[in-house]
Amino acid sequence: MQTVIDRPTTKYLLKGMACAGCAAKIEKLLQEQEGMHYTQLNFAAKSIYLKEEHVFRAQQIINSIEPGVELVPVNLQEKKYKLKGLHCTGCAAKIQSTLSKTGGLENSALNFAAGTLLINPQYFRQAQEIIDSIEPGVILEEINKPQEEKSNIKKPLTVMGIAFVLLATGLVFDDNLRNTRYTWAEYTVFLSAYFLVGWKVLLTAFRNIFKGNMLDENFLMTLATGGAIAIHLLPEAVGVMFFFYVGEFFQNLAVNRSRASIKALLDIKPEYANLKLNGNIEKVSPETVHTGDFIIIKPGEKVPLDGIITEGFSFFDTSALTGESVPKRLKTGEEVLAGMINTSGLITIQVSRQYADSAVAKILDLVENAGSRKAPVEKFITRFSYYYTPAVVLGAAALAFVPPLVIPGAVFSDWLHRALVLLVISCPCALVVSIPLGYFGGIGGASKRGILVKGANFLDALTGVNTVVFDKTGTLTRGVFHVTDIKAQNNFSPEDVLKYAAKAEANSYHPIARSIMEAYDGNSPYEQAEAYEEIAGCGIKAKYKSQLIIAGNEKLLDLENIPYERCVAEGTIVYIAVNGLFAGCITIADEIKEDSFSAISKLRKLGVKQVVMLTGDDETAAADVSSRLELDAVYSRLLPQDKLARLEKLMANLSIKEKLAFVGDGINDAPVITRADVGIAMGGLGSDAAIEAADIVIMDDQPGKVAVAIDIARHTKKIVLQNIIMALTVKGIFVALGSIGQANMWEAVFADVGVALLAVLNATRVLKHKENY
Repeated sequence: MQTVIDRPTTKYLLKGMACAGCAAKIEKLLQEQEGMHYTQLNFAAKSIYLKEEHVFRAQQIINSIEPGVELVPVNLQEKKYKLKGLHCTGCAAKIQSTLSKTGGLENSALNFAAGTLLINPQYFRQAQEIIDSIEPGVILEEINKPQEEKSNIKKPLTVMGIAFVLLATGLVFDDNLRNTRYTWAEYTVFLSAYFLVGWKVLLTAFRNIFKGNMLDENFLMTLATGGAIAIHLLPEAVGVMFFFYVGEFFQNLAVNRSRASIKALLDIKPEYANLKLNGNIEKVSPETVHTGDFIIIKPGEKVPLDGIITEGFSFFDTSALTGESVPKRLKTGEEVLAGMINTSGLITIQVSRQYADSAVAKILDLVENAGSRKAPVEKFITRFSYYYTPAVVLGAAALAFVPPLVIPGAVFSDWLHRALVLLVISCPCALVVSIPLGYFGGIGGASKRGILVKGANFLDALTGVNTVVFDKTGTLTRGVFHVTDIKAQNNFSPEDVLKYAAKAEANSYHPIARSIMEAYDGNSPYEQAEAYEEIAGCGIKAKYKSQLIIAGNEKLLDLENIPYERCVAEGTIVYIAVNGLFAGCITIADEIKEDSFSAISKLRKLGVKQVVMLTGDDETAAADVSSRLELDAVYSRLLPQDKLARLEKLMANLSIKEKLAFVGDGINDAPVITRADVGIAMGGLGSDAAIEAADIVIMDDQPGKVAVAIDIARHTKKIVLQNIIMALTVKGIFVALGSIGQANMWEAVFADVGVALLAVLNATRVLKHKENY
């Protein structure tokens, strides 16, 4: 039976925290305080849970160890809200523009494709007021509500049906009623249909006129149809408004279904947790479960929170996190992550992270916030639409008034009609809706395959990648080392060499250090070194029973001026010296991942020109991996700063359009990942540091996913460009035809609505993409 523990529930961010050692000291001191025994500090996420009454004391302790670090409540950070009822792309752009000019909301991010707004919760009221002033009826809503917004299609279908009957009636009797004493009947029938489908457009247009926000699709439709009515083109005026209404309906339907399809790919959030408390099982929200609590997971259920199995074993489907459907067997003592699906046995786990810090929460947050980082194409379309609509309106005005003044015999009504055609075709909705939707779909599709892309800008950058640089250990190789040989010198035995190596490496978490400890643990009792210093890119200096032990590569022995005999073997060589005397060397072998061979082949097929490897390993081990994988170049014996310098040299040889991607573990390679055009971290599953450091995170350890990411990015870009070309071509044709009087308003509205709908449907094709290799 588990005891109920009163744990802290308010999450704070540690603003300015950069020292891992200081974080450990802070956590230790906090846990020694009365009532704060269960305090846990997450350095990777820079977060901590505290009770409000303990915040002041916690800040005092933090100030004593790391001055400048500040506790900031998470509720003062940005939060995502749902924009319920937002269907107007022009209004979305105006809302974003106005918010970005408002104090406290400068960093807000509106994602029309996802229907969300990211803002600081403190300014919720101001944001809602701005939205109300631009598009009344759009509501900011908490995004964590379980129910989905249901689209009511019965009402618009009824409106369309009645309006169609009225329009058809007017068309049938139009010739008999026009210019007779029954002209009032003609106006009554047509205008009834007109106001039925257009009242909201008219109301929005007039409201925006008074606010100075004139140039949107509502104003354009009002001006075009109003002009048509003025010159007695009632059928065209009503037809344009009717088909604009129909087009908006089907466009909204397509966009909503596209959003639903993308969100279905991301449907990994668990809805409940079976909390085990005092012998009872209670179904609760995952957000209410705390670290240390016990939960039951039944066969077929999603794992609601990260934790350690305490009872039972089972097979788990990890496809929601990694994109791989092969079940994974986990037993008592092993970690499970939120989002996995239990496929067989009944298990109990002890929660290791609260929901906000879980793997699934980070994945969903990354993907949903990706829309705030826009691709260059999206930024271009935003700028284009800003100038395109005013330009067409000015062109339409010139077309209506200039020719009748300068061309003898020109009829004003004829040129006004041509101008109205231009107004109808001037709405940029096809571009403004479909482009973000395409990128959002690409990001969603990548996440389904276990690839997290942090923004459309990074997805776009991937399309230009022609050089891929890999780290070796843990990226192309398994990173699981084994001691294969020990050579002793100067009267040391192999056992002595291994013992001294183990003493030096005892405090290191590097895979090489772990392999030495595994080889040593079974032979002798463990004894702690008295002093320890890790020298980046070289090795370790440790003091043990008045003996100074050196364990590292040749560079470290050279730095210490220790004579040694060079060891030649296939693998990584660790040299050992004791009190300035060379003791011998240990050969440690790593294994190339099976997926690495196919990964390089896939990159070649995608047209990647260079595949390079950077490693801190020696030439022999590096050359062996490079030759077996048939890499273009390999650079060995590199310190972290050397990797960065080599990367910059590689980037200097690229053209402006060419991009370089670096693939590493996200921890040791953080500076290089940050410097590359596209930084890709491997093994993000359960790694906070990998998720924080990279532009793109591959959730498992398969390098082949790099090629998958590039392929998805290129397919997404292809669809985006198709939509741009299609929309601009159609609009260009009708601007030209309308200008010379060869297109009417009916044809213009069909073209405008049709191309917008086609662009939206085309954007959803990115979800069904299959690899091209």
